[in-house]
Amino acid sequence: MSMSHSSKNAPERATGAVITDWRPEDPAFWQQRGQRIASRNLWISVPCLLLAFCVWMLFSAVAVNLPKVGFNFTTDQLFMLTALPSVSGALLRVPYSFMVPIFGGRRWTAFSTGILIIPCVWLGFAVQDTSTPYSVFIIISLLCGFAGANFASSMANISFFFPKQKQGGALGLNGWSGQHGRQRHAVGCSAGGITVDFRSIW
Repeated sequence: MSMSHSSKNAPERATGAVITDWRPEDPAFWQQRGQRIASRNLWISVPCLLLAFCVWMLFSAVAVNLPKVGFNFTTDQLFMLTALPSVSGALLRVPYSFMVPIFGGRRWTAFSTGILIIPCVWLGFAVQDTSTPYSVFIIISLLCGFAGANFASSMANISFFFPKQKQGGALGLNGWSGQHGRQRHAVGCSAGGITVDFRSIW
């Protein structure tokens, strides 16, 4: 959902579902309209970010199994494939954090999530042929890093929708859900001692 801050007299909507009047700090606006839109965007962002983290962690599961299906990569090469998504993801988070104000949250979320099909499909074909060169796996591994960069744009997008007093809960839910796939064991062990009232977000 694209947004721009404007005066109270601005029209509520323009063509293309672009929000031109957004005042989350206004209690009346938040109750009448803002809360519904913010919640909808949060619940769209949560599965998108969860999917992104799954793609980001692909090589953590794939690399250890490559020798079992006939790839003669060294241990160092396998470790490199596992590390590269984190490297490219960390570097890409800087430009990704500026993409939402430029292109709009709705468009960028759809685009940044949609392009993740490229490394997934490419990897699916690559692992079926043991003659696939290591350089191809390097490229696919780097492309998986784009998924890790989605965290920056997703958090930036959601922060726009909520008033400051509710941003902590919304961003916490968005970020936690995205990382839940790789941290489920740690969260499960500590969940008994954590009490969070997510109802305050809505």
